[in-house]
Amino acid sequence: MLDIKYLAENTQEVKDRLANRNGNFEQYIDDAVKYEAQRKRIIAEVETLKAKRNSESENIAILKREKKDASVLIADMQQLGATIKQLDCEQSKAEASIKEALLFIPNIPHDSCPVGLSDEQNQVVRSWSTPTVFDFEARPHWTLGENLKLFDWQRAGKISGARFTVYKGLAAKLERSLITFMLDTHTQNGYTEVLPPYIVNRASMTATGQLPKFEEDAFALKNTDYFLVPTAEVPVTNMHRDEILEASELPVSYCAYTACFRAEAGSAGRDTRGLIRQHQFNKVELVKFVRPEESYQQLEILTKDAERILQLLHLPYRVSALSTGDIGFSSAKTYDIEVWLPSYNRYTEISSCSNFETYQARRGNIRFRDNDGKIKYVHTLNGSGLAVGRTVAAIMENYQNADGSITVPDCLVPYMGCKVIK
Repeated sequence: MLDIKYLAENTQEVKDRLANRNGNFEQYIDDAVKYEAQRKRIIAEVETLKAKRNSESENIAILKREKKDASVLIADMQQLGATIKQLDCEQSKAEASIKEALLFIPNIPHDSCPVGLSDEQNQVVRSWSTPTVFDFEARPHWTLGENLKLFDWQRAGKISGARFTVYKGLAAKLERSLITFMLDTHTQNGYTEVLPPYIVNRASMTATGQLPKFEEDAFALKNTDYFLVPTAEVPVTNMHRDEILEASELPVSYCAYTACFRAEAGSAGRDTRGLIRQHQFNKVELVKFVRPEESYQQLEILTKDAERILQLLHLPYRVSALSTGDIGFSSAKTYDIEVWLPSYNRYTEISSCSNFETYQARRGNIRFRDNDGKIKYVHTLNGSGLAVGRTVAAIMENYQNADGSITVPDCLVPYMGCKVIK
C-alpha cells in the first residue's frame, strides 16, 4: 500500500499520477486523507487531555497529602479517563478506515513507465531471435497434442470442467522436465529453491495485493479463510511477512515451483483452446527482497534471468515495458516477456517481471535493518521464470516438424531421455 504520510502531503500529485491507470481511485484517496486528518486531530486532542490528566493527578496527590477533599478532581479525572478511552476507540476506527481505503489504491507507476491506458501504449524494449517460419502448414499446439495423443481435453472436462487439461505420456514428461530444468537453471544462477504451500490465508493474499480488490479471481476454500495460490509470488513473498531482515542478507532471491489456480474472471471467450489460459497451471516463480536503491537494477537482473530460460530453449521472444494503464495493481513497473506462438501469429505473454517497490512490503510489514541501524521497508520484486504450460505450447509449436512430430530442444534431451516426441 502507499505511505499515508506521503499521500496526505502530496494528494493532488498522487491523483495526477494515478490518473494514467485504469480505474477511478479519487474517492479512496479522499477517504484515506480524510481519516488521516481525523486520526491526527484525535491524537492531538488525546495528548492534550493526557497532559491535563498528568497535571490534575499531581494536584490530587497534593490535596491528599494536605488532607484536603479531592473528590471533585477525582470525579473529573474519571470523566477525563472515559473521554480518552472513547477517543482511543475513535482513533482505532480511523486507522482501520485509513487501511481499508489504502487497500483499494494501486501503486504509483514509476516515471520510466510508458504513459497510456491500455496495452497499445506498451513499448518493446528488445527482442531475441526471429519468429519461426515453416515451409509447411504449421499446426497449433492443441492439434499437435490431439494428433500425438498428448492431451485429453474430454476427460479433463469430465473430471473438472472447461479450462483444465490432462497431460499424457511425453507431454506430462515434458511439463515435468521443464519444471526441473527451470529450477536447476535458476538455482545455478544464485536463487534459493523453496517449495511453499499451495494454500494460503487471507493475510497472505492481502499482503501481495490479490485481496481485497481481486477476490473474484481467487479460488477460495469453502467454509475457511484459505485460498488456493494464484501464483507462488503469494506464499514466497509472505515468507518474510512481519519480519526484519538484515541489510547484509539482501538481496534475498528465491525460486519456487507451484501449481497455480485462477478463476480467470472476465476472460470468457478468450484463449478457449489449448494451454494458454487455464484454471490450473504450473509455474516457476522468481522472488526478490532488495534494498530500495538497488531495486531497479535488480528488476533488470530478474528479467534477464527469466529470459535466459527462453534463450536456452531457443524460443523467439521479445520484452515489452508495460504502460501505466496495463501494469498490475501492485506494480510500479513491469516488463512482459512474450514468446512467439505461430498459431497466434504473434507474441504471447509468458512472464511478467515487476518491481513493487515498498507497496507489498508495507502491506506485509516486511522490513530490513540498514547499516545505520534504521528500520526501513524492503522493495519486493517477482517474475515468472517461466509459466510452464505456455512454455510447453511454445516448444510444441516452434519445434514442430512436417510429419507432426516435435523435436525436443537440446537442453531438455537429458531430462526427457528422447530427442523427438512422436
